[in-house]
Amino acid sequence: MDKLAKQLRNDAHRIECSVSEELDDRIRASLEGIQPESVQRPRRESKSFSFWWASSLTGVAAAIAVIAFINLQAPGPGSVATESNPQPLVIPTVQWRTETAVFTSPLEQELEDLQADLKKAEEAVKQDIDRLF
Repeated sequence: MDKLAKQLRNDAHRIECSVSEELDDRIRASLEGIQPESVQRPRRESKSFSFWWASSLTGVAAAIAVIAFINLQAPGPGSVATESNPQPLVIPTVQWRTETAVFTSPLEQELEDLQADLKKAEEAVKQDIDRLF
């Protein structure tokens, strides 16, 4: 990535650009002409007492309607449902059969093989990047 960063910096330094006076004046005018908008909070109108009273009565009426509906749906006192005796909780037992792990090669060799694979992949990526740039 250092080579890419260096190449980008070199390319940026080679860019030659000139800005005309007219364009410079227009840019400066547009930057100076910008003013932040003031945030105005919407005015909250105070609710009248009658509105509060009407909403309170509506809430009470709705609560009474829900209670009445639930009470009408409940079974009568003579039809009490009986529950069956709950079954005892059965926890299954597990028979553990442990075995010693057998490795085909030492772990150090596996680690070296993985590191070699990572090195090969890194070199392949570097070569691809060099071909692109």
